[in-house]
Amino acid sequence: MKIEMLSTGDEVLQGDIADTNAAWCGQELNELGLSFSRRQTVADNMNDIVDALQQAAERSDWVLVNGGLGPTSDDLSAEAAARLTACELELNQDWLKQLEAWYVAQNTKMPESNIKQAMLPKGAVLVDNPIGTACGFIVEHAGAKLIFTPGVPSEFKRMLKEQWFPQLIAAAPNAQAKVKRFYTFGLSESSLSDRFNDLALPEGVHLGYRSARPSIEVKLFYPREAPQYEQLSQVVRNELADHVFTEDQGNWALYLQQLMKAQGKKLALAESCTGGMLAAELIAVAGSSAYLDRGFVTYSNQAKQQSIGVPAATIEQYGAVSIETSQAMALGALKHSEADIALSVTGIAGPSGGSEEKPVGTVCFTLAEGDKCISQQLLLSNRSRSVVRIMSTAVAMDMLRRYLTGSPVLGEYQHLKRIDSADRIL
Repeated sequence: MKIEMLSTGDEVLQGDIADTNAAWCGQELNELGLSFSRRQTVADNMNDIVDALQQAAERSDWVLVNGGLGPTSDDLSAEAAARLTACELELNQDWLKQLEAWYVAQNTKMPESNIKQAMLPKGAVLVDNPIGTACGFIVEHAGAKLIFTPGVPSEFKRMLKEQWFPQLIAAAPNAQAKVKRFYTFGLSESSLSDRFNDLALPEGVHLGYRSARPSIEVKLFYPREAPQYEQLSQVVRNELADHVFTEDQGNWALYLQQLMKAQGKKLALAESCTGGMLAAELIAVAGSSAYLDRGFVTYSNQAKQQSIGVPAATIEQYGAVSIETSQAMALGALKHSEADIALSVTGIAGPSGGSEEKPVGTVCFTLAEGDKCISQQLLLSNRSRSVVRIMSTAVAMDMLRRYLTGSPVLGEYQHLKRIDSADRIL
């Protein structure tokens, strides 16, 4: 089955709006064992849209058209569909009634301009939009089916999930595939691929990779009825070993929350160069208050001393960016909280502040429980300030994940240089 997508809109073509709908749909089709044969974007020009529709219909079974269903003068998709199929636009009474009811529910009078959204090509099949004013519709031309959809992402996604994907599944039942996902940290995409060069995969089974900083997702695609599924999954799992942060869902914070709650432990944070980013990642998941006790953002030396009791002598002797200071930060966070475990991060995010001994990108981490500290100093060289902070947050989360799962807390980070480490009782 050939499926093509046509996105419309000057704002998309000019880059003012990222075409996230196309990216999302491509991923969803992949889950179904299908894919786009082509994707293109066309400006808000009637002739260009009609030409693009004609060409797409001649070479595809399905054409997914996105955008151009609004009430304004540059919303041209319905008229373009009518011109393509050589028919008139007609008022769809069913959708007009839904439009009017929608505005009544909003306690607002419907503008006259919105009647345009009920003008559909004669003979078009209505596709419901339960959460917006732009209905979708399907027309047939040159042996292809063309489905026209709204550009608003929430409306687009719901419409496809509920009304289009089921049609694709029914038309291509043998195309459906399953995907096993492994979200990894510490290895590059190329090195991950190299690990599986000699892996013999059965027909219909293949591996895919996707970089989504800080994770790299390893995907095992297999037919829905593949008998070797569990065996193949275990082979991949064994090869990736403790580089796998999570499986099947890529939300690190959710997984850490599950681990912390299962073990009945509380967490405290002491952050310097990450500036609260670590706390923000963890609390982005609802329910984090069940394990996250508090976080200290101690950016200055004075804050480290006053808020969590880091000795001035430690900073003076070893520097604010040192394993010793990171240990004092973690132990101080434990002392000034109700937590069982503490994580600390202190570093030089740049672009200034580095030295020959401690260049920009030098970051120190400590995980502490009781009087036990596990620490490391890494060099995240040749990275921007934002990337240093993002990667530092990821390393801290990975240390916690490793500690809670019984893996070596100091992992192998291929593109991060470990300068020093310490595992001691203080």
